[in-house]
Amino acid sequence: MPRHLLRALVVLQFLFALASTSNALERPGVEFKIFQFPPDRIPRIDGNVEDWEIVPAEYSIGINQLADTVGGRGTNYNRADLDVQVKVGWVRGINQLYFLYEASDDYWDFIKPDLHNDIFELVVDGDLSGGPLIKHMHPHFKTPEDAHTLFHGVHAQNYHIFTPAEGKDWTMVWGAQPWIKDLPYANAAYQYNFKHGQSGKLILEFWITPFDYAPPDGPARAVISQLRENQLIGMSWSILDYDDENSKQFKGFWNLSHKTTMYGNASDLCAFRLMPLIPSLRKPVEANWDFQIVDASRRVVAFQDRSSANVTGWRWDFGDGESATDQHPVHVYKSGGEFVVTLIVDSPAGKQRRSKVWDVVLK
Repeated sequence: MPRHLLRALVVLQFLFALASTSNALERPGVEFKIFQFPPDRIPRIDGNVEDWEIVPAEYSIGINQLADTVGGRGTNYNRADLDVQVKVGWVRGINQLYFLYEASDDYWDFIKPDLHNDIFELVVDGDLSGGPLIKHMHPHFKTPEDAHTLFHGVHAQNYHIFTPAEGKDWTMVWGAQPWIKDLPYANAAYQYNFKHGQSGKLILEFWITPFDYAPPDGPARAVISQLRENQLIGMSWSILDYDDENSKQFKGFWNLSHKTTMYGNASDLCAFRLMPLIPSLRKPVEANWDFQIVDASRRVVAFQDRSSANVTGWRWDFGDGESATDQHPVHVYKSGGEFVVTLIVDSPAGKQRRSKVWDVVLK
């Protein structure tokens, strides 16, 4: 086996072993929701909040959910000092997470070129693998340097997003894979009219791609997290609030997890659920399906209904003269060919058809 493949296998085996014992989350009993955008209303990353007006208020996560676990204020927030609101979205079929961050601060600190900057720190664990994600917390390496390329940010990712970013990249990826902050894996846009040291409101709109495996050598061997409806993922964020450009320490570390180590341990994140479309955005009935070729030599194909709404009946036309009324049929084709497969569904709202032309091709 080539050396780079062997190395990747060893790392993955370690991560899977670690995940099997480290998949707990903080704030038991608390579950946040990720809004599902319909495919024709995907947020445009331009710093404009209009795309998010369809998101119900119950999806908004404000400063009242955060705790300052470094500055010692706990949950005693002061909206005159700092006020934040975050909404998170997704689109079924696209493995990306969309964010709207709105913050009002009495002192915006962003003049320096380094990490001394007001920051929205985001940590995402797309497959709920849990466990340490930064090199400093690795349980087996003697020095953090040894763990950097093998471990840091590989199975869960930490973004230090500068609010705002002037004269620097929009975020620092705290890990060995800075390529994940650029297109086609992420993008961001801001809207604000204040200067350093002033008060005001900032709007940050961005999206990221979560990874189950994000190696340091680029995307060729990466494994993108597969986002599915009703799935839970691990996620948390913190606001690093600087109020003095001469201070070496931020004023507050307001985090959603209520545990400081959320920045480096995915087991200290919160549960977020990828929600279905809200009723007002659903079509009365929408037929859809997919398939998997189970045995190509025997031409065995498994079909799966993916229709929305309250479907009460299914009729499949497999394109070879055969049909079925099961919801998820398995069909054996007698000969090869290029097939037009059609599903017709019944529901209280009526019927709908979905045909796919030559998706199913067999020898």
